[in-house]
Amino acid sequence: MIEIKNHALDRLRAGELSLGVGLRQARTVDIAKAMKTAGFDWLFIDMEHNSMNVDMAVQISVAAQDAGITPIVRVPGFQHFHATRVLDGGAQGIVVPHVDDAETAAQMVSNVRYPPLGHRSVTGALPQLDFVSHSMGETAEAVNRETLLVLMLETPKAIANADAIAAVPGVDALLIGTSDLTMEMGIPGEFEHPDVIAAYEIMIAACRKHGKHPGMGGVYDPAVMQRYISMGARLILAGSDFGFLMAGARAQASAVRAMSGLEKQK
Repeated sequence: MIEIKNHALDRLRAGELSLGVGLRQARTVDIAKAMKTAGFDWLFIDMEHNSMNVDMAVQISVAAQDAGITPIVRVPGFQHFHATRVLDGGAQGIVVPHVDDAETAAQMVSNVRYPPLGHRSVTGALPQLDFVSHSMGETAEAVNRETLLVLMLETPKAIANADAIAAVPGVDALLIGTSDLTMEMGIPGEFEHPDVIAAYEIMIAACRKHGKHPGMGGVYDPAVMQRYISMGARLILAGSDFGFLMAGARAQASAVRAMSGLEKQK
């Protein structure tokens, strides 16, 4: 059997937290090793809310494999090539935003999985296999097994259909995009609103029923994160490079400026 290491999936299969970091600012491959050293399990390479192009996404993906951190790409839409180009280039997972129903979920499985699970087109030697050629059957089995497919639920309709979406074979995880969900609910930014808590309960129950992994995105307040992790969320988007950059820069600028004592004199 061909072995492919997917660190994010390994964490989930062990029932552990699988921690991801969003890439909004980074455009160089060294971000993979840096975020691995920081303690993250996967990169959330964002091609939806970002100017990230395919070439940069796959370069980071290949570097991430060798650094020991799983490259997962959020694609900008539902077209098959949105997923297959980055998968062929080295990504080990796909996040699909705005999935509202089981029909869309099934189409995403078809796009991402090789036959017999889907209809992904076959290409030549893959970075995930270190460009070593194997039989087509062995390759399809290994890549299907170790490619993480995550579907984002971001509307009340998606939450209502969570059970049907989770039931689709070939889906690995459901992840609530909490920011968009609160906007669609008319309660923007109210991450602990009873309706949001209920949405997490529904999503987590659907995942448990169908053997899928529950995920959380858009929530970064530690107390609120703890609530949903305690409820069962395991695939956790824990922050972003830009957020960390701004927080660290702001804290340092404030601390150094205060050293002069001039701020206290005003």
